[in-house]
Amino acid sequence: MAVTLNAHIAARLEEVAQLLDEQGANPYRAEAYARAAETLRRLPVPVSEILQSQGIVGLEWLPGIGPSLARAIRDLAVTGRLPMLERMRGESDPLSLLASVPGVGETLAERLHHDLGVGTLHDLEAAAHDGRLATVAGIGPKRLAGIRDALATRLSRVRRPVPVPAAQAPPVDELLSVDREYRRKASRGELTLIAPRRFNVARKAWLPVLHTSRGDRHYTALFSNTARAHQFGRTHDWVVLYADGGRDERQFTVITARRGSLAGKRIVRGREVECARYYATPAVTRPAPVPISA
Repeated sequence: MAVTLNAHIAARLEEVAQLLDEQGANPYRAEAYARAAETLRRLPVPVSEILQSQGIVGLEWLPGIGPSLARAIRDLAVTGRLPMLERMRGESDPLSLLASVPGVGETLAERLHHDLGVGTLHDLEAAAHDGRLATVAGIGPKRLAGIRDALATRLSRVRRPVPVPAAQAPPVDELLSVDREYRRKASRGELTLIAPRRFNVARKAWLPVLHTSRGDRHYTALFSNTARAHQFGRTHDWVVLYADGGRDERQFTVITARRGSLAGKRIVRGREVECARYYATPAVTRPAPVPISA
């Protein structure tokens, strides 16, 4: 059991390391995934036992396993999937995953993904418990309870997730900085192109992928490849950012505002008030940007 499960997860981590290297990510990050894979191959017990007895903290006690890697190992052990790997392969289809949860469906999945930045089952679980899901039109107490129960069963754990405090979320100036870096490098042809599975029958490699860092946060940036982006012709305007800050990965969408006082400016969906404050601040008095990590 230990050999089978741990070897399977190790193989996925090795693939992440390879793709990070091929897609121009920080080499130290790629090396960390490769080292974690080696740790799992030598582990005498299955990671599922560690999770059951000690939780995710037990994984962080393993040599070379920090919060981000522990989360990746947990996701692979619990769900058999790693959204990060699927994104780098071009296979990411968060809408199908969300729609598979009883009580969600395709239409609601699209809204949750685009409006709330929900892209994984763990994202959905957090939104179901921190109040965000209850604000969505059409989700009453009964439907919300059903979604929570379905997720508890699906994720094989029943506990209230701890929401990430707003103060710990990346500031909008940092998100807009990553957005600028991505669009600049994409326009110059400096990024690796991947072939997304969705809306790409010819399997053409057209989607640029960026891996970059700001301080301790690692980012992956991609143009949106959702049905709504294609419908409105925004596949090269809407940028989806995945911010990995250790124990938490959050998703943000940056778009060009089409109306109002911010028309024509790049904004972070759901954080328009902060964006307005950012643009109202003279550039010379804005906080200095966090430098791009090597």
